[in-house]
Amino acid sequence: MNGKNAWKQLWLAYDKKKELGNGVYVEKVSLIGFDEENRVVKSALQELKKGVSGMLGVTAEVTEKDAEAKGLVLKKCDELPKESYSIKEEGGKLTLMAGDENGLLYGVFHLLRQISMEKKLSGMNVTCKPDNPLRMYNHWDNMDGSIERGYSGNSFFFVKNDIVIDERTRDYARLVASVGINGVVINNVNVKQAASWLISDRFFEKVAELSKIFADYGIKFFLSLNFAATIELGGLDSADPLDERVIAWWKEKMKECFAKIPNLGGFLVKADSEGRPGPFTYGRTQADGANMLAEAVRPYGGIIIWRCFVYNCKQDWRDYKTDRARAGYDNFIQMDGDYAENVILQIKNGPMDFQIREPISPLLGGLKKTNQMLEVQVAQEYTGHQIDVCYLIPMFKEVLDFHTYCKPGADTVADVISGRTMGNQNTGIAAVINTGNDANWTGNDLAAANLYGFGRLAYQTSLSAGDILDEWIPMQISTDPEVIKVIKDILLRSRETYEKYTSPLGIGWMVTPHDHYGCSVDGYEYDRWGTYHRADHLGIGVDRSDKGTGYAQQYYEPNATAYNSVESCPEELLLFFHHVPYTHVLKTGKTLIQHIYDSHFEGYDEAEGFAKAWDGLEGKVDAEVFANVKERFGRQLANARDWRDQVNTYFYRKSGIPDEKGRTIY
Repeated sequence: MNGKNAWKQLWLAYDKKKELGNGVYVEKVSLIGFDEENRVVKSALQELKKGVSGMLGVTAEVTEKDAEAKGLVLKKCDELPKESYSIKEEGGKLTLMAGDENGLLYGVFHLLRQISMEKKLSGMNVTCKPDNPLRMYNHWDNMDGSIERGYSGNSFFFVKNDIVIDERTRDYARLVASVGINGVVINNVNVKQAASWLISDRFFEKVAELSKIFADYGIKFFLSLNFAATIELGGLDSADPLDERVIAWWKEKMKECFAKIPNLGGFLVKADSEGRPGPFTYGRTQADGANMLAEAVRPYGGIIIWRCFVYNCKQDWRDYKTDRARAGYDNFIQMDGDYAENVILQIKNGPMDFQIREPISPLLGGLKKTNQMLEVQVAQEYTGHQIDVCYLIPMFKEVLDFHTYCKPGADTVADVISGRTMGNQNTGIAAVINTGNDANWTGNDLAAANLYGFGRLAYQTSLSAGDILDEWIPMQISTDPEVIKVIKDILLRSRETYEKYTSPLGIGWMVTPHDHYGCSVDGYEYDRWGTYHRADHLGIGVDRSDKGTGYAQQYYEPNATAYNSVESCPEELLLFFHHVPYTHVLKTGKTLIQHIYDSHFEGYDEAEGFAKAWDGLEGKVDAEVFANVKERFGRQLANARDWRDQVNTYFYRKSGIPDEKGRTIY
């Protein structure tokens, strides 16, 4: 566990490491240009001392302020951008220069990462600057202690409708700061009951205390907001964003919030979706709602992050034209340019809801005059609940590298959310987080790779999925080359394997309703949520071409034309965009139905291979970690078997076409 605490320190465990001559660089520390009493600087120095003591047995002391001294020099450099740092070793002197206090903190964590990976500090010469201005974790924690889509225990922020602040709170701030996160939303976007009162005297004192802990690590503090707070808290009969009474109430409330909560960055809002109140109730636009709040927070430098997860959740499955995938674009594209400068539209990576495979949302880059922020889900809602191993960083890389064709030379999603496309700074990336109060934070020890990986990728999008594992595995699991090789192989293949035994060619959604774990092929087929696969006895898939729902036309060319045709559509998305006969021949030479059979058998076999490979690590990794992951693999195999047999049986019974290989299908 680590000392007296009942939770692990993950990649910040600071266990004893090989010395490699690193101690000479960190024993004597000079601090130049930084205020030693600054809260973030103090955190950086405390972390440095803790890390080198644990890993090297060295006591790091700030002994003098001498740029020429050998050892470690921490120096402020105004030429470097904010949150940036450079580290260079020369002649026995290690110099860490940083553009500001956050940059210093990230630079210190970089040094500790090198030591933890058992890398030499000699010869270092790196410069790092963040690729995204805002790098955020969104918690879906409820004040009763539950977590919506949480798979790692209960909340460590809330218990029984009250705020909990203890040493774990600080350890959490350390963990997320260590990977470059600079913003955290602590409560669920579905704000209800006690959470609506987080912006009141009922909780201001504890909220302020929590905010200060994040401030110590350079992390801006955010809250999710109830759009109808004027009714629930204020006693008004309306939440109409153009009502003068509503406007006045919010202005006074924001004045109070920013006065009583130090380090408050702003608010995250979910409106007009899945029963949440919003401006549509009053015949107003999303821009009306967002801008009203933005004006209220503007005097304090606050921002409003407005989620684009807006759709009609009362669809009729008989209606083949209404398409949930269209909703985000249809609801927001007409208001491009209408939003205040301190509003950021937060857009999910896909048009539906965090499926293992779906196209990139056409809103990303489709909006040309509006601040945009990417939202992904580290919590494995549709990707295995942190039971099934599923390393999501390869998926996030695909999203970031996608060409939207919105602007020549600056058209990738990474360009859009970094601000390079529009030349703006109110942009960034957020992840719905996968932490809870389990001792290992993420339920499955291997799921911490997603927690770590998102932060590193958000700060430095050029990192590959493999690069990130090369850091994380030796820091948290083992520096043994054999262990690293086995775990890296499992994780890099895991997303594709999960996709094989669950979701053929982008169709998605064949999950157990409400819970979203396990197979239920028709679970959502006749429901209100717009999550259909349209399978019949001849074929499967949703026609989203210009002859169907027209969704494919929401993209810029050449994507629109590519998606519109069965022949040119990327096959991994074929069934998302087209209704295709089971006899359709894929580029592999297989028919569609044979691909379904083969991929589901392959997916199970690969999951079984992962479990066996993990068994081979017994005695080579921590016994507690080994037992945790082994138990999860046992559950994953049961899940993969159910998916394989239910999906294959379903489509055999639909199509009447047997498996060419004669395997058992029920």
